[in-house]
Amino acid sequence: MTHDHDLELRPTAAQTEAALNPPPGRNGGDLVVETLAGLGATTVFGLPGQHALGMFDALRRSDLRYIGLRVENNAGFAADAYGRITGEAAPLLLSTGPGALTSLAALQEARAASAPVLAISSQIPTAGLGGGRHGYLHELPDQSASFRGVVKSVHTVRTQSQIPSAIAEAWKSALTAPHGPVWVEIPQDVLLAETLLPVVTAVDATPEDVLPRPELTAVAAHLLSNAARTAIIAGGGVVRADASKKLRQLAEKLRAPVVTTPGGKGAFPWTHPLSLQSWLEDRYTTDFLEDADVVLVVGSGLGELSSNYHTFAPRGRVIQIEADLGKLESNHPALGIHADAWHGLQALLETVTERADETAEGRVAELLGRVRERIDSQELTLEQGVLESVRRALPANSPSFWDMTILAYWAWSAFDAKGPNHLHSAQGAGGLGYGFPAALGAAAADPTRPVLAVSGDGGALYSIAELATAKQYDLNVTWLIVDDGGYGILREYMTDAFGEATATELTRPDYVALAESFGVRGVRTSPEALESDLAKALTEPGPSVVVLPAVLRMFAATHLG
Repeated sequence: MTHDHDLELRPTAAQTEAALNPPPGRNGGDLVVETLAGLGATTVFGLPGQHALGMFDALRRSDLRYIGLRVENNAGFAADAYGRITGEAAPLLLSTGPGALTSLAALQEARAASAPVLAISSQIPTAGLGGGRHGYLHELPDQSASFRGVVKSVHTVRTQSQIPSAIAEAWKSALTAPHGPVWVEIPQDVLLAETLLPVVTAVDATPEDVLPRPELTAVAAHLLSNAARTAIIAGGGVVRADASKKLRQLAEKLRAPVVTTPGGKGAFPWTHPLSLQSWLEDRYTTDFLEDADVVLVVGSGLGELSSNYHTFAPRGRVIQIEADLGKLESNHPALGIHADAWHGLQALLETVTERADETAEGRVAELLGRVRERIDSQELTLEQGVLESVRRALPANSPSFWDMTILAYWAWSAFDAKGPNHLHSAQGAGGLGYGFPAALGAAAADPTRPVLAVSGDGGALYSIAELATAKQYDLNVTWLIVDDGGYGILREYMTDAFGEATATELTRPDYVALAESFGVRGVRTSPEALESDLAKALTEPGPSVVVLPAVLRMFAATHLG
């Protein structure tokens, strides 16, 4: 039997000559970095360790740019952001045992937010695997088992010839919708041993498209075209699939109001007449969505935040387009369409008929007015002013990365991201310490735009070591630290639930002096001076820290009285 592509597999004379005469002095680590370069990677993040030194030595012989962070979890957050900003799989190089395990929280966030991260860790020597020798430094009974419940896929290597294919398979997994983190582990001796294998050149690992079934989109199009009151909930899947233009075209064709989830911020224009903005945590918005006879959910699993803490109880039909098969109908009965957002929306665009709804824009304006009245009645001028100052100071095309802090909770609902893929937070898994190291990864991805990180003082203490990283690589990140003396949101939760808070108050450093000790510019600001101080810091190249001493409060999102 013959194949049409047989000729493509035949090496040229030059390829044969190069393959038969590989350069000397290469090891298994070279196969790793050569494969990454062949896949199109340009930047890697990580932290060296004893078992991983073969990989890091190979970086010296490659053109890959290395960004080294001070804590593995922070390196994972940086890779996460790089993957979100570029849409490419971000390589994360780690050592065995403690080094690997320290990245788990970051990989959990990447999984929850569908950020493509390609984590490659070392492993103890092969002699210690499969019931062999014991007592190695960093040894775990089954290292990969620690990651199976966190990442999309696990890929184990035991010989040098397996390295290129394992990494290519992992790369493809990371970039097939839904995007996510993947795990590759390679034993120390395999990385260190000299290799006579040819240099790895171009590697094909094209991700697979997740296409909708046409009979399902036909039913969905019929429901949407004939609905009396339709609405759209747009999640992070729209952003990851770069499907924002498709979303707008469909919304305008159906005259359908659109609300974006925290992960979907910026997927729909904030000031569009059909924009419900992002007030998903407001009961008025929940009521509006429950009143729709057809709700289209795109790229969201309708999890805790996106369902207003599971209070959303739709009375109409739900259509759910979701690339993560396990999230289809996991929270609400629906017409479930397994597809990535771009292809799902495109299929609907080609199938729906234009729909007239003279009341849609008026109902949107009425809802936003009611939300505004509720917020204005709660005496939250400080909080609104701080958020507005941040918005005015931040350039419209600059990305921002928000830690789990009260100002971020405000931003989920009230901040205009000014575009898709601009606002990112740790709301997927909800761990502390995300904002600053993630911003460093974004600045490494695109040094032409200043990047903003926002943390509370509690979350900031997770990331202080990365001031050294910011300085070492001269990354254009401005870090806004809202200093309220503790874990502010937990203080509110505990006070509301128990009448007083426990374990929420923190001794913390002088953040301005601390920044300056790293050689990073620091300034202490006030609510009144925040806009000008932040704008100035964002304009100046290199890293900077702006500290705002302020105690902020959350808004109440339910009916008053």
